[in-house]
Amino acid sequence: MSTAPDAGNVEIFKARTNKWFAGLAWGVGLLGLVVTVASAGPAGLLGTAPLLLVAFLGWQFFWLPAVVVHDGGVTLENPFRSVEVPWAALVHVDTRYALTLVTAQKSYAAWAAPAPGIWGGRNARPEDLRGLPDTSYGPGNSVRPGDLKTTDSGQAARLVRGRWQALVESGALAAGEAATTAVSVTPRWAAIAVAVVLLAASVWTVAAV
Repeated sequence: MSTAPDAGNVEIFKARTNKWFAGLAWGVGLLGLVVTVASAGPAGLLGTAPLLLVAFLGWQFFWLPAVVVHDGGVTLENPFRSVEVPWAALVHVDTRYALTLVTAQKSYAAWAAPAPGIWGGRNARPEDLRGLPDTSYGPGNSVRPGDLKTTDSGQAARLVRGRWQALVESGALAAGEAATTAVSVTPRWAAIAVAVVLLAASVWTVAAV
């Protein structure tokens, strides 16, 4: 999934619930197509742009997103862009709203790893607070809800922080290069074009009814 030339030793995080949402979107689209063909025949397919849009967005927003941790850094596979953050560019890992990679110039949030919110820690167990990378803990060994092992943001953050900490402790990562290390952001132009076309077709279809 990552396009980094040195993207070895890959670990990929995807939210498990996202797969269910993607399946739901595809199910709605497929059921709609079947009902349309059954009631209007093949000619009815000309008006199925909204159903195709739902299925497409199910792929883009729920199936595609991922956090890819590899030797070269972390790649955030977001719906309409891919963000490649080298380890040397990483300054901080935040989980307030979602797994967020903070660099010297900008912060990048992972669509695949949202935080649970302020109530996410209500059912936390003691074991959920132990064994996290050192940078997960705040004052008094406090842990944010978004850092808990049972949350999407916490699981992804654990992968990122664990690899980052190992690189720092082994001396493989030089310090002081964050300000000069570039982050690569690649828009998904093809996906953007498909979304625009399907949205326009959907608007036309609804207006024509």
